[in-house]
Amino acid sequence: MNDQEQKKSSIAIIGSRGIPNNYGGFECFTEILSQNLVKRGYTIHVSCEHPGEKTYSPIFNGVNLFYFPIKHPKSAIMGMFYEIIYDVYSLFMASLKAEQVYMLGYSAALFFFIPKLFGKTLYLNPDGFEWKRAKFSSSIKILLKINEKMGSFWADRIVADSKGIKKYYDKKYNIESSYIAYGADEIPPVKWDNEKLPDILKYGIKINPAYWLLVARLEPENNIHTIIEGYIKSDAKKPLIIIGNFVSPQYEQYIQDIVRVKSNDKKIVFTGGIYDLEVLNMLRQNCFGYLHGHSVGGTNPSLVEAMAMESLLIVHENQFNREVCEDTALYFKDSSDLVNKINQVENNPENYLELKSKAFKRVKKEYSWEKITEQYHLLFKANLKEENNEGTTHKLYGDHTTRRN
Repeated sequence: MNDQEQKKSSIAIIGSRGIPNNYGGFECFTEILSQNLVKRGYTIHVSCEHPGEKTYSPIFNGVNLFYFPIKHPKSAIMGMFYEIIYDVYSLFMASLKAEQVYMLGYSAALFFFIPKLFGKTLYLNPDGFEWKRAKFSSSIKILLKINEKMGSFWADRIVADSKGIKKYYDKKYNIESSYIAYGADEIPPVKWDNEKLPDILKYGIKINPAYWLLVARLEPENNIHTIIEGYIKSDAKKPLIIIGNFVSPQYEQYIQDIVRVKSNDKKIVFTGGIYDLEVLNMLRQNCFGYLHGHSVGGTNPSLVEAMAMESLLIVHENQFNREVCEDTALYFKDSSDLVNKINQVENNPENYLELKSKAFKRVKKEYSWEKITEQYHLLFKANLKEENNEGTTHKLYGDHTTRRN
């Protein structure tokens, strides 16, 4: 790398809640990609929300961290405004610290001009179809559609983590975006240790094949209600463990009412979020089957990670999950369809063992972090060459996100 490229090899990854990961998919993605890019010689900056009572850590495994100075409010409504202000702050700080800015999500798209004021390159990962999420009101969905359009206008590069999202953006906004999926690596076997389980799981959970597993944010578009209803109606004898946090009190009450009224003595365990990777991987590696209901995102992190664990997958039927799994999973359209799939697997598990190995082989071939990191390296490197060739002039749309004639 020559002196000019070295000078411009700083990248800010913003839009997540920060690292180390204590929340979800964007945070896990940011944590892994940022460390991998550091190993390749990049200077990486990552935005983080206020750590609350925790101690500020300016560096995490070679990644530079900067923090929003205001604590996250407890109010859900105020939280939405907080997240937008946090993103605006991150856009400004990233523009000061790095030559290239990678934004995750478009909730602050009206302010995506900020990196342009500093002559910086802006990449955008739109994270699926946010305006389809059931948790948002009609007015919020309209605003999200506006943000989607604004994001596609201001971004120098759109990075889609699924081919379905790429196709949508390319057609709707007449651009040529980049497709780079989410990654997953093979996880070494974790020895079962009952003492490391959360208190709610320390009793009655035995090693494989003892339970069905679901890992997700507990929100409507992840079809938590559909999965629970299908599980309850099925002949399943094994308990269902649900790992994740509810995103709204209303949806939590709705789910609890389903369990209370319809459970038929089925054992359903809600653990809340589990962020100890050793414990989470132990549970994923030893489950009987993995249920996945995500429907509006792109390449979902929990799905590719489940594939890497050689889990037997039963997933919601949609273009995103089909793209990731292809013929390595069973698919359900609704709760009745899920009933049949659960019964088939519980009655004859030996008939589906091949799916587990096929899923593992597919994720190693198509979704390894080594491959994903290399694709990002080529993306960032290509843009450095463009800038070096053009001096200080930045194209609004380049080779990866170009306007069609």
